[in-house]
Amino acid sequence: MLKILIVPDSFKGSLSAKEATEAIAAGLSASRDDLEIEKLPFSDGGEGAFELLTALELGKTAEVECRDPLGRTLKAPYFLFSENTSTWIELSQASGLTLLKEEEQNPLKTSTYGTGLQLKDALDRGIQKIFLGIGGSGTHDVASGIFIALGGKLLNKEGKELAASGEALINCASINSENLHPALKDTEIVVACDVTNPLLGENGAAKTYAEQKGADSETIEKLEKATAKFADLLEKEFGRRIKEIPGGGAAGGVSAGMKAIANAELKPGFEILSELAKLEKKIKNADLVITGEGKTDAQSKHGKLPFKIANLAKKHQKQVWLLAGAITLNKTELEKAGFSKWAAIKPGDMPLKEAQSRAFELLKEKTETIFKETTI
Repeated sequence: MLKILIVPDSFKGSLSAKEATEAIAAGLSASRDDLEIEKLPFSDGGEGAFELLTALELGKTAEVECRDPLGRTLKAPYFLFSENTSTWIELSQASGLTLLKEEEQNPLKTSTYGTGLQLKDALDRGIQKIFLGIGGSGTHDVASGIFIALGGKLLNKEGKELAASGEALINCASINSENLHPALKDTEIVVACDVTNPLLGENGAAKTYAEQKGADSETIEKLEKATAKFADLLEKEFGRRIKEIPGGGAAGGVSAGMKAIANAELKPGFEILSELAKLEKKIKNADLVITGEGKTDAQSKHGKLPFKIANLAKKHQKQVWLLAGAITLNKTELEKAGFSKWAAIKPGDMPLKEAQSRAFELLKEKTETIFKETTI
């Protein structure tokens, strides 16, 4: 029996990692019946981590009533590991961009308060270790919303409390942490962070990410200044420097804010989830590894999931195939990364929207075709 490990990322705009895994598995099963297929829909710590943790049967989800980025009530899940002492909270579940209509996207108005309520629920349960996945953020508040939900206060120059929002950073003159959740100081918090952008500057939170959250150029400049000022307040209150830490600019400065507020550790999400999934062992035991993503381009070479998978497969001299919606890299680049075979599932003349709506079918058919053409 040929052992095949299917370990794709999501195909953004069309398929979740789980759906992509099922499509590839269906294509393989349609081509041969002597296969031992292991399905592992993967994530680098952002959106999709829930699917992976559930597939690994490492625990269960808990739901908590909280708030979306604009303060509207919603129920959002987080993942409780079986031993009931640790949890995985996904920022996007309560503070994600996908929770907002396009016209609602405005980082001056949104906050991470809802995610803070999830953290509060976990702390109230006595959780000792919290993993915080920060992909898909729709906010820029340097974790001030989380801070407020956990009992902290942002005050204006008149000493009045400010409600959670990106705008609060602009009007904040001081902060107060006297009533911060008492369990926070004894809880280990690990932020799953796969970028190295600092909090400030050209590669920082505002100038790199705020536009995709609805900010115009004027708002970006306002947020940049307010973020620098708020970082000074956090550093003064908690005694931890956060302006220069690699990764501090991720998710609107949430990673930097959590470093200040809770002395959180910033760790690559892929590394955390790989350890939990025993990924390297699974790759070692496979004859063939198949990975994939929505678009493989120059950005993919800088730490996107398929390239990390390829690196591990190369380490153990395993064949690794890449299936993507579109591929713009050349043969030399793909071979250098370790891929032995690759294919784009979108026919060249098919409109993007049609390809996205038919992604499952296209991925299944492409998998079946290339597997039939290949001798392993």
